[in-house]
Amino acid sequence: MRPLRACLGAAAAVTLAAAGTTALVASNASGATTALSNRWYAAAPYLMPLDNNPPDAAAIMDATGLKAFQLAFVLAPDGGGCSPTWGGTAAVSSDTAVQSVISTIRAKGGDVSVSIGGYGGTKLGQACADAASTAAAYQQVVTKYGLHAIDFDLEEPEYENTAAIRNEIGAAKILQQNNPGLYVSVTTAGTADGTGWFGKQMLLEAKSQGFTPNNFSIMPFDGGFSGAASQTSALTNFNSILQSTFGWDQATAYAHEGFSGMNGRSDTGEYFTQADFQTVLDYATSHNMDRFTFWSLNRDRQCTPVDNNGTTSGTCSSVAQGAWDFAKYSVKFAGVTPPTTTPTPTPTPTPTPTSCKTAWSATAVYTAGNEVSYNSHDWKAKWWTQNEVPGASEWGPWQDEGAC
Repeated sequence: MRPLRACLGAAAAVTLAAAGTTALVASNASGATTALSNRWYAAAPYLMPLDNNPPDAAAIMDATGLKAFQLAFVLAPDGGGCSPTWGGTAAVSSDTAVQSVISTIRAKGGDVSVSIGGYGGTKLGQACADAASTAAAYQQVVTKYGLHAIDFDLEEPEYENTAAIRNEIGAAKILQQNNPGLYVSVTTAGTADGTGWFGKQMLLEAKSQGFTPNNFSIMPFDGGFSGAASQTSALTNFNSILQSTFGWDQATAYAHEGFSGMNGRSDTGEYFTQADFQTVLDYATSHNMDRFTFWSLNRDRQCTPVDNNGTTSGTCSSVAQGAWDFAKYSVKFAGVTPPTTTPTPTPTPTPTPTSCKTAWSATAVYTAGNEVSYNSHDWKAKWWTQNEVPGASEWGPWQDEGAC
């Protein structure tokens, strides 16, 4: 799970001799400088900084050694237009909340990538007129946050729109050309045979435009998967698709291939445990794959009760775990050993429950921004909805605003 001649403002490409990889050094809005190897951007798990009860990034860094975060998601405005927002509602141009999160991460020696797109919502590739205007919108994000990495999460419903995908791939190519050293990943749906028809059409569009990102990543979940064996099989099949599409040999295809998993219970009731993540991590590293990430850090904590009453949550995993267990697999992919002793944690503020909003009604019609309460949590509607239970699906119309 998503631009024109600025070259990231004061950014310059440098070679990190010790790491043997290329990284970017840029001045961000807070004046700090950051420099991470591409491997860290390839290992960055997804974090929603404004929604789904965002965890404290500093606490995760202290507990796991994680340095990179994939912030999600940049979309077109809900009311229409070709300008970047967080989640369709918070304009990037006037943002201070996400900038504060980024500054905290960078102050501790870390950095972020930003993901555009995701599942649902209106994507800039759909809203903007062409690739150039789409790229210009994304360049605002790159410049505002001094980005070294960006992720194009191309999935439902956008990747079924040929014109939108042409705009997104064209925009990615423009960003890559105008921001030397920018790490670019493209994430799309996974199926048992690698990726589906729309994913293959997206690859063909990239080929036709002569665009090669750092990696094409698939999400092998929500498609009838059962544990790690089905995921590694899909990755093997996707490798064959990359070979046949771009004319690469197997090793080159793996060097441009990525995995984006879902920790714990998926939207369709699949379960992926720590053991599954270890198996896929072993596969990714042994095949020299370029990326290993997951959705999401907001979910990288245990539910109460553990099974979350048989539903998928945006704020916990629905499997037995310690806090941030899954983040440690990203740390390992980056080539670092997670701490074996518990560090002194950065205090995580405890949210103070608020009085509950009006109770949700199955018969009422709700539109974007309406708030209700259900199961002792407040919820905010992302779009028009009726008779859709809050929390029934992470990808549903309701955004969890926390306990009340």
